[in-house]
Amino acid sequence: MWCRGGMPAAGVPMNYRVVAFIAAVCAGVAGVTVNASAHPHVWVTMHSEIVYAPDGAATAVRHVWTFDDMFSAFATMGFPKTNGTFTQATLKPLATVNVDSLKDFDYFTYAKVDGQRVKDAFAEPSPDYWLDYDPKTTLLTLHFTLPFKTPVKAKKKLQIEVYDPTFFIDFAMAKDDPVKLVGAPAHCKVATEKPPDVNFPTTMQLDQALVTSEANIGMGASFANTITVTCP
Repeated sequence: MWCRGGMPAAGVPMNYRVVAFIAAVCAGVAGVTVNASAHPHVWVTMHSEIVYAPDGAATAVRHVWTFDDMFSAFATMGFPKTNGTFTQATLKPLATVNVDSLKDFDYFTYAKVDGQRVKDAFAEPSPDYWLDYDPKTTLLTLHFTLPFKTPVKAKKKLQIEVYDPTFFIDFAMAKDDPVKLVGAPAHCKVATEKPPDVNFPTTMQLDQALVTSEANIGMGASFANTITVTCP
């Protein structure tokens, strides 16, 4: 169990108790108040793909999330390197912890179909998720696919929003090719809307307790990254 009074459960090895960023969000949701200002503590750069079936229905969202250098270093503390890097096999337990924990927070991914929010739109991630590590940039990247519980055929538009409601995690679309459509009908078009630039530097120090303040709760929706697909 990850949440116990806002902190990861005792008895879990340190690597697993402190590396999952979900544990930090969990603490904030549990109502723990600490001396932390309302700003993000973890930064994620996103690439996303929306996957379509031959009949033109959207079937899944693929995410590729790259974490900032400070969190990547923090997350990999204590893990053994092989030839100067962390292998996917070594990082598999960490990937599992993160993906399993994401379920409690709707994978920070929300869907609207023709303007209406779809509750519990996504099934659990496909089992082929993984973490990789780039020894040149020293960054961790999480790859996972979210299938729609019911394939989506939007009459007007499909919108995917990605954000952390507590704003503990700041999601940002990559500058180059942030979103792709895979197998979509030829007439479909995709547009992106990025949240406002709040100018929070990624060099801020992580709180030692890895928790967020009550001031953050609910503010993350104002910083949603929005993907809009129209198939007129």
